[in-house]
Amino acid sequence: MTRGYRSQLAALLKRDLKVALRRRSDVINPLLFLFMVISLFPVAIGPGPDILARIAPGVIWVAALLASLLGLERLFRDDYQDGTLEQLVLLPCPLPLAVLAKILVHWLLTGLPLVLIAPLLALLLNLPLSALPVLLITLLLGTPVLSAVGAVGAALTVSLQRGGAVLSLLVLPLFIPLLIFATAAVESAVFGAPVFGQLLLLASFSILTLTLTPFAVAAAVKVSVN
Repeated sequence: MTRGYRSQLAALLKRDLKVALRRRSDVINPLLFLFMVISLFPVAIGPGPDILARIAPGVIWVAALLASLLGLERLFRDDYQDGTLEQLVLLPCPLPLAVLAKILVHWLLTGLPLVLIAPLLALLLNLPLSALPVLLITLLLGTPVLSAVGAVGAALTVSLQRGGAVLSLLVLPLFIPLLIFATAAVESAVFGAPVFGQLLLLASFSILTLTLTPFAVAAAVKVSVN
């Protein structure tokens, strides 16, 4: 990456962060949703520590997946409506690089806070402390995938009037492999089984996704603005 591209990427990151932080509800709502879902599970199934520990990996990951969907519809929607998305296509830097900046901003505002509050969520669900490092690793590897794959769906549905339902139908099936690998790794850690294989598969999936999705999103953006 040349110096000029790096400066443009930094400018795009700064601009998108400023715009996103003006809509504080987009940052706060996913966290509130996450806490509500996690706190309701012990109430619904009872306080049995064995049951909570057994379902904790799946509950945390499903809640994280659903929380990431809350702000995806607006990832490109506001830029599309005010014409900024067309200007993004005309920038001298490669469009996949500009798209990568928006994906990174989405992760910083949704995925990173989730990683930071994961110990508290694990405590609420009585997850063993021995499994907490594995949970954090799966979230660090997996939450960028949620933002990247979600960006593909957001770009494809940006021109639709009510694209939220279509967006969910598009991206939810793509999240299934991530959900399987991530929860399997944490469950293995809970029972003291080896986790290297699951983490390696999750890392490979994450690298492949983050490498290819910016190009897919860029192609979808060009289709949407033309």
